[in-house]
Amino acid sequence: MRDIVFSGIQPSGTLHLGNYLGALCNWAELQDKYNCLFCVVDLHAITANKYSSIKDNVLKTVATYLACGIDPKKSAIFNQSTVPHHAELCWLLSCYTPLGWLSRMTQFKSKAGNDKSKASLGLYSYPVLMAADILLYKAKYIPVGDDQRQHIELTRDIANVFNSHYQISYFIPPEALILQDSARIMSLKDGLKKMSKSDDSDYSRINLDDDSDAIAEKIKKAKTDSTIGFEFSLLQGRPEVYNLINIYSALSNISVEKTCQKIDKYDTKNFKKELADLIITRLNPIRNKINDLLQDKSYLYSIMKSGAERAQEISSKNIKDVKEIIGFPQI
Repeated sequence: MRDIVFSGIQPSGTLHLGNYLGALCNWAELQDKYNCLFCVVDLHAITANKYSSIKDNVLKTVATYLACGIDPKKSAIFNQSTVPHHAELCWLLSCYTPLGWLSRMTQFKSKAGNDKSKASLGLYSYPVLMAADILLYKAKYIPVGDDQRQHIELTRDIANVFNSHYQISYFIPPEALILQDSARIMSLKDGLKKMSKSDDSDYSRINLDDDSDAIAEKIKKAKTDSTIGFEFSLLQGRPEVYNLINIYSALSNISVEKTCQKIDKYDTKNFKKELADLIITRLNPIRNKINDLLQDKSYLYSIMKSGAERAQEISSKNIKDVKEIIGFPQI
């Protein structure tokens, strides 16, 4: 029996190049090796109370999953809110999670801002929901970027404290599946910040539905520096240039060092032109596929319905087990 892999992305806006290179193209490669569950985590999307078009965003996210190679015949694709066991297990696990663990989570500190008293309970406790997402399916591997290790460690801690409390080895402490060729793509405006759907500037990211003109314009205006050349040994001190070279490297499937050798004689203008052409060539088929899929919403709903049914085959049994372990009467 194949090990279970679980992962998900919030439907909080159009997915971008960072989502593609850091997650989606790698997810597609996992499908033939693992039993994959790829969720659209719409419950997480409301923690900041910013997103009013959740339904449209969910459909667009599902279309993007499909356009990037996620095969509904191989993997379960579903939105989180249609499987109520996620929220139910979140509550149960929250009763075993110390507040001190949540207070140390760095993402809450960054998202809550200076006035943490105004942040929602959902934003504070969402790492428990993330743990519930994973433990609900007893997933063994979670494909994440290196910056997400803290969430996996918290999930392992919650699994272990539950197991210890009931002196049982029920939950499998999951392992982070850090994909070595997974590119960490940064903002086009600030090479020290990750590319993000929530950034105020649309010029900070390449959206997967951007047309050719938009991509060319964004790369043209992407921040660089005044240093001439692309010396590999100097890239660590040039974050914006390093980011553009990293994008080129990931899309070309060659190392950053070899990319520097390839573009050694280029000036910044010529490099940006070639990079824009490369992105356009890679993303145009994805954009076209997304647009085609969005014309048939009934098909997208059927994919989510089928995926939710497959997910609930696993989750319904596991939530029943958990409640029996805790001691709730089962009718």
